[in-house]
Formats: sequence, structure tokens, C-alpha cells
Amino acid sequence: MATILIVDDHAVVRGGLRQFLADTDDLEITAEAATGAEAVALVQESDWSLVLLDIGLPDLSGLEVLKQIKRLRPNMPVLIFSMFSEDEFAIPSLEAGASGYLNKDSRPNHILTAIRTVIGGARYLSPTLAEKLLAGVAPTGRRLRHESLSRREAEVLLMLSKGTSLTKIGESLHVSVKTVSTYRARILEKLDLQSNAELTRYVIEHRLG
Repeated sequence: MATILIVDDHAVVRGGLRQFLADTDDLEITAEAATGAEAVALVQESDWSLVLLDIGLPDLSGLEVLKQIKRLRPNMPVLIFSMFSEDEFAIPSLEAGASGYLNKDSRPNHILTAIRTVIGGARYLSPTLAEKLLAGVAPTGRRLRHESLSRREAEVLLMLSKGTSLTKIGESLHVSVKTVSTYRARILEKLDLQSNAELTRYVIEHRLG
């Protein structure tokens, strides 16, 4: 039986995945974490067949958590499981050590395929992303406003939407509060928003968190 640590700040997501995987004979969620700090602590204590990691965590950037996990246990596979566009985060996640990137909108059979592929020692890319990478082209068509954000701006966006303070964001990303304020200003400008409340509503409406 493959053991899985799921890291997601939404209890509904964790519960849904636990129930979903309960119907399988080879996969089991044996631990859960709602924050990046909890995830790192659990990885320090135990080993898992797979870490299923969301990017939008309230305390640490998911990419930072990924890097810490890989420093602690280089051979432990990590599958990113996020609502955020794979066009923005898939490549940085793979470069940081992830074994795959999976969108939360994926069909159940794709979720199972991704989990089993990564546990089996291979990398997983969605058919769409794999096609784009093979073709060497960027996504085309109408771009949503948040797709203009840089990777770092996207990380800050997710943390701001969860009510994380500028100080905590700065500590997580190892930058000054002034730098975080600059990122926030750029994000508001690019998304044509006026406040953190509007920013949070945007994230919810576009299911980015």
C-alpha cells in the first residue's frame, strides 16, 4: 500500500481526496497538513511514497515547501496539485524538484494516473502541457489577467488572498516587506484591482487558491 501525505489548506479538498482514494486498493492518505510548516515537520519525521502538495498555502510558498522537502528527502516524490494555471507554475515546479504537476480540475482517472505514475518513479505531465513542451510553444489565445503575473507575483497573490501579512510573506520568500509591498502594487495594477478584498475575491472567482 502506497502512503500519501496531502498538503492543502482546504479541509474539503483533503477530505474529498481521502474519500476518493479510499476506494483504491493500492493508495492511502496516511497524513495531512494544512500549512507549509506542518508539511515540513511531517517530512522531517517520516517518509511517504508521495507528497501531494498544493501551491497556495497560507504561510509558505508551495514552491518553497517543495524545495525544503527535496532538501530533507531528495528521493521522496512530490506531485503538485493546484488550481493555479500549469502554464505559470508547472515548469518552475519541475525545476524545483517536483515529479509532476496536476490541476485540481483534472478528471478522477487522470488524478489516479498521475499519482500512480509518480509513485512508480516517473514524471507526470498533463497531455496538454506535454504537447506544449514538445512543441516548444507558449500557450495562445485570450489571456486572463492573472496570466500576466510573474511566478513570484503569482506566489504573493496566493498568500495575500489567504490573509497572510506582508511581514510573513517577506519571511517566507526571504525578501523585505518593502519588496512584498512592491509586488502587491504590481499585482493590483495588473489585475485592475483596488484592495486585498478585491484581490481575494478575484482568486476565489477564478479558483486559483
